[in-house]
Amino acid sequence: MTDGIDSTTETETGENRPRGRAVIQSYLSTLDSSPGVYRMLDSESRVLYVGKARNLKARVSSYARPTGHSERIARMIRQTASMMFLTTRTETEALLLEQNLIKQLKPRYNVLLRDDKSFPNILVAKDTPFPQIRKHRGAKKDKGAYYGPFASAGAVNRTLNQLQRVFLLRNCSDSMFDSRTRPCLLYQIKRCSAPCVGYISEADYAATVADAERFLQGRSTDVQEKLAAEMQKASEEMEFERAAALRDRIKALTQVQSTQGINPRSTAEADVVALHMEHGQACVQVFFIRAHQNWGNQDFYPRAGTDVSEAEVMQAFLGQFYDQKEPPRQILLSHDIEDTDLMQEVLSEKAGRKVEILVPQRGEKLELIAGAARNARESLGRRMSESATQQKLLKGLAEAFGLEKVPERIEVYDNSHIQGTNAVGGMIVAGPDGFLKSQYRKFNIRGDELTPGDDFGMMKEVLKRRLKRLLKEDPDHGKGMWPDLLLIDGGAGQVSAVQEILEEMGVPDLPMVGVAKGVDRDHGKEEFHRPDQRPFALRMNDPVLYFVQRMRDEAHRFAIGTHRAKRAKANMANPLDEVPGVGAARKRALLAHFGSAKAVSRANLADLKAVDGVSSSLAEKIYDHFHSGG
Repeated sequence: MTDGIDSTTETETGENRPRGRAVIQSYLSTLDSSPGVYRMLDSESRVLYVGKARNLKARVSSYARPTGHSERIARMIRQTASMMFLTTRTETEALLLEQNLIKQLKPRYNVLLRDDKSFPNILVAKDTPFPQIRKHRGAKKDKGAYYGPFASAGAVNRTLNQLQRVFLLRNCSDSMFDSRTRPCLLYQIKRCSAPCVGYISEADYAATVADAERFLQGRSTDVQEKLAAEMQKASEEMEFERAAALRDRIKALTQVQSTQGINPRSTAEADVVALHMEHGQACVQVFFIRAHQNWGNQDFYPRAGTDVSEAEVMQAFLGQFYDQKEPPRQILLSHDIEDTDLMQEVLSEKAGRKVEILVPQRGEKLELIAGAARNARESLGRRMSESATQQKLLKGLAEAFGLEKVPERIEVYDNSHIQGTNAVGGMIVAGPDGFLKSQYRKFNIRGDELTPGDDFGMMKEVLKRRLKRLLKEDPDHGKGMWPDLLLIDGGAGQVSAVQEILEEMGVPDLPMVGVAKGVDRDHGKEEFHRPDQRPFALRMNDPVLYFVQRMRDEAHRFAIGTHRAKRAKANMANPLDEVPGVGAARKRALLAHFGSAKAVSRANLADLKAVDGVSSSLAEKIYDHFHSGG
């Protein structure tokens, strides 16, 4: 416990400006017992803390007490120079508003979920006679049935891979499906039933879709029994090839179930949430149980502190985690939270059905929690070990590059293109927690005036756009968005080009280092360039050198991957997609008649009019589209 939290600070004009308990006390006369949200701000109006209260006056008065606070809360009170309040009709509204503000403002003294990403689903798209099965992330706008969430893209891909082997459903895009004239490789390797060329009827395909959905709904026993009966019938009718194919599908279905690990019998739908805390750090492990199946797990590391309780961390995590996600019917917790009834009410309202929050004490649910808690403990142990190593490397980096402080955020930039085409810039971020992949960014190079292959010009464009955003979103450098170090892939020329941009944008003192390979372009012979200083190198076996190489290679990998994805998308584009009035059926007819989109673009008007389903007016539109440039 800490005493003595009254304090003052001097403003630039020399006047004493009150801070701490006296400031908080001054607001009490203006508050009533309404529910609401309060914000504590420092002398520079930065938000220190966001909290919600059933009774604002009672909650704020608790901060005005001279004693009884933990060190963290006492420190926050000492820094408080002003407060803001928003009253709400109910405490439920206050809880929702509190979580929204925490995610938006990222206050220093709140428990904060730092990596809040969306989770992928499996979509059985039903906007065509032959539904496609694919991975889906984001808003559920497409027509079809969604199954998930899955913990990661890897978990979805593994399941999709096995489902293809079992149910032979297509995963190609509609444009590719419409343009096929013969089966693709997936049919040859028994991963698709080739509906694109009529090798399976619409009714039979619909039956396999129904089987796949039964499996995703947890009714895999029904599917296995049906496939076994079909295999037996095929064997009796001496259709041994068909029987063997059905046997392979049953084997693949069994493999899917075995790779899912824990498949609880009595828990149909739940998120299993377990927390482990140690030395002021926290790990929350979430297992996704859907349709009696384990659809993967994910760990999270909320920003906590040494004097934050498990209940506070768990409640903050739930509020922020489900802010943009649909909650399941049950949420199983390793630790109770302060406002269980209130959180249940909020999540039930969000889901449009009842959501239960339980802390299991026995049975299968307790076993699920124990498994998740073990994972959380082991994950936090590994992270703390890696973090200690990372801190040592960051300290060494600061010494090697002559930085004023150990960097908390390093941004590494690289470009990728082929002779100037499909040019992209990539930015990766590293810090005390390793690579922060949720903060990676890609930049499609837009500069029309750039000479193809102008790496200096590309880097200038990327940095200019990045700095413009930083100046807009964090002009006072108070939100922790600015890098402590820029690493640029390149030598003196790149460094000079970047320094011009830094000076132009008004941030010339932003630390920046160029990483250039030596004369033999080998790992270990890198030269480091800084503005107005001689280049230097690190010794071959220096751990800091390996650290810089890893960051540079990660930036290169990310930029190359982004470039390849952009190039593949451009290569897959069909010129007929851009012609108004040409839908899937007419595109298929044109491709069948001419053989390729290129041949369509070269066809004369009379030949276009000869295609079945293409009217004279549409033929003129197609001809004009490809010949309007003269």
